[in-house]
Amino acid sequence: MLLDLVFPKKCIFCRRLLTDAETDLCHSCRTEAPDFSSSKNNIPFVAGWTAVWYYKDSVKHSIHRYKFRRALSYADAYGRFLAMRIQQMEVPYDYITWVPISIWRRFSRGYDQVALLAKAVSKELDAPLLSTLKKKRHNPAQSGIADPAHRKANVLGAYAVRGDADVSGKTILLIDDVITTGATISECAKTLLAAGAKEVYCAAIASAHKNKKK
Repeated sequence: MLLDLVFPKKCIFCRRLLTDAETDLCHSCRTEAPDFSSSKNNIPFVAGWTAVWYYKDSVKHSIHRYKFRRALSYADAYGRFLAMRIQQMEVPYDYITWVPISIWRRFSRGYDQVALLAKAVSKELDAPLLSTLKKKRHNPAQSGIADPAHRKANVLGAYAVRGDADVSGKTILLIDDVITTGATISECAKTLLAAGAKEVYCAAIASAHKNKKK
């Protein structure tokens, strides 16, 4: 196709040109990607969660290009991988939703990278997508805060359920890009549960830390 000649498909990790037999990732990156293992860490208010990869090396660089350098085409690729991981969770859900960014951050960035990801996942799974949450205030980015207690305090009360979103009795699948300590998804899940949601599960592209054994 002419489009492929003008914009050749590249690996979302190493950015090498893909062969006709490769999709999203080159064979090397697909083989060597730091796959996330089943989650063992409990996150408050979250019934269960998963991720595709660990947030390191080529995965981290890829997500940074997606979030900060407008690599918007990555959303569909991430969505395909995340949809497969969600299917492996084998959990029922009524709606897919996402962790929203603040109005200020969306304006400065030009897009909500998690909303794009959630739409891609919804399309892959043919599942209903519902915007349930809004960011009430613009707080400092979680990525710049190392201490878990400070991260928790930073997002406390930062989210609210949209007035036009009815989550009563519903099981919600919450999408995020990266899970670090779990403070953000915990706060979002707590907000949804307080509005009447039955359960909240979460899925992300990457997890920043390996699971601790119980």
